[in-house]
Amino acid sequence: MSRVALVTGGTRGIGAAISVALKNAGYRVAANYAGNDEKARAFHEATGVPVFKWDVSDYAACGEGIARIESEIGPVEILVNNAGITRDAMFHKMTPQQWHEVINTNLTGLFNMTHQVWTGMRDRSFGRIVNISSINGQKGQMGQVNYSAAKAGDLGFTKALAQEGAAKNITVNAICPGYIGTEMVLAVPEKVLNERIIPQIPVGRLGEPEEIARCVTFLASDDAGFITGSTLTANGGQFFA
Repeated sequence: MSRVALVTGGTRGIGAAISVALKNAGYRVAANYAGNDEKARAFHEATGVPVFKWDVSDYAACGEGIARIESEIGPVEILVNNAGITRDAMFHKMTPQQWHEVINTNLTGLFNMTHQVWTGMRDRSFGRIVNISSINGQKGQMGQVNYSAAKAGDLGFTKALAQEGAAKNITVNAICPGYIGTEMVLAVPEKVLNERIIPQIPVGRLGEPEEIARCVTFLASDDAGFITGSTLTANGGQFFA
């Protein structure tokens, strides 16, 4: 029977592309989402991927959601930690709430999700964890101290946990996308995109969500069993780590 893959933030943007790519690769996919019921319903209707609603910053909710998925679909063998939010502000204007909301979702969310499936992966001696970090976790970004800190933390999480999982055939890797043509990025004024963002990207264009999804599909596969603790950059040459 095909393996079960769970994608957080899996009904929109990069997450939706990942969910679809994994389904097309033969996995049984569950997509988590936090708030947009209309988008989640439309995604489910268009793809057939079952959707499950909870907030990854809530440890108990993660446990309840994963228990439901494992009851209805099967044990989670591939986890893609993609869910993330932004609360951008210059640091001198950043509120404690803006800091904590981003850290709780983008970093603590990795703990909340991964901790719930880790014992099962160890017991089965197989697992794939793929964490979606960001170019801004590698290089930093003005106005995103909270986001950059969380995404950099994701990379430390990846490297440390990979060492713990290796002996149990559990790989833990990260992907750092650059500017990807998602709904959020495409909402940026065209003038800003064309004059300030795209000129920074040597390949001369935004990335496509499907390009990140193909990276995830590879890291989830048996072919990637010797790759763990790695960070895969997919940014069109904008930044070399």
